[in-house]
Amino acid sequence: MSNRKDPPGSQPFMKRPDNTAFKQQKLPAWSPTLKAETVLPFFFLSGVACIMIGVLLCITAAGVQEIKVDYTEERDCADCYSLRLDRANSIIDCACTVSFSLSEAFKGDVFMYYGLTNFHQNQRHYMVSRDNAQLVGRQYNLKNPSITCIPFDKYKNGTPIAPCGAIANSIFNDTLQLFYHPDKNTETPVPLLKTDISWFTDRTVKFQNPSPKDNLTAAFAGTAHPFYWWKPVYQLSVEKNNNGFVNEDLIVWMRQAAFPSFKKLYRRLNRTQEFNEGLPAGNYSVKISYNYPVGKFKGRKSVILSTVSRLGGQSNFLGVAYCASGAIILIVAIFLTVVHLKFRKKSLGLEEE
Repeated sequence: MSNRKDPPGSQPFMKRPDNTAFKQQKLPAWSPTLKAETVLPFFFLSGVACIMIGVLLCITAAGVQEIKVDYTEERDCADCYSLRLDRANSIIDCACTVSFSLSEAFKGDVFMYYGLTNFHQNQRHYMVSRDNAQLVGRQYNLKNPSITCIPFDKYKNGTPIAPCGAIANSIFNDTLQLFYHPDKNTETPVPLLKTDISWFTDRTVKFQNPSPKDNLTAAFAGTAHPFYWWKPVYQLSVEKNNNGFVNEDLIVWMRQAAFPSFKKLYRRLNRTQEFNEGLPAGNYSVKISYNYPVGKFKGRKSVILSTVSRLGGQSNFLGVAYCASGAIILIVAIFLTVVHLKFRKKSLGLEEE
């Protein structure tokens, strides 16, 4: 065995990089020279492009049809609002009806949303009050909810809650039914679909029922519904593929909103028969099973009907943001151009002297 040592300051042969153009940094490189003549046109083009995109987004959003009906204390809903101020009255049924009209037809796909204001789903403790392992159907977490759900994890007798946490406990539970009135004496139910209203990844990956999935009563045996619910999670729907943890109303609610005023998808129009082209112009009414209390946090409730475009719903935020960004870029570009022209003249004057 050789006792030869590498000279001081040298590296072992195995640690030396290969003698290639890439590893020896001998590849040809391009180092652009940034000049005012090349940079300023880029600023101007970027600003104009942002403004054009912003205008396009605003025009597209303006083409979306939307109507919002606040029913918090509307007419006979005012009695329900007052009734729900006292929690002891939560077991008393209360229903009301609000009417509205569409001045023009809503053509194409139409979606129904419910809206809430002054409800802070983005509050830090509220956001983490859930057990994702339980929602994905793990047996251990079903009977042993995470500590993040406290105090909405178990009853005093130790019975675990499914689904646990403050988010599930506060699920929106008003029932909305839409009716069309072609004349004063006719009331036609508008067919609405309650499936495919949630994100595909949510209902196929993040939310799964525990086993046995063909018998949810047995799957959720030994658990109890959240404190403010009237029925267990396996009775949310009569449809097997829309029941339990995969119930789409539950899934939609569990995706928290970023702002205190928000809307969530409730139903979508089933385009059949006289509603094949959308919602015709005319008179409508919404029959509401008024269950959700908003008086304690001074909130408001509304039902929203809206069409959509290829770029989403009726929101000017993105278009305004692009226009504002483009305007700022143009202002900066003009300022830099003035500075460049001013100091270039001075430098030319010095060179001539």
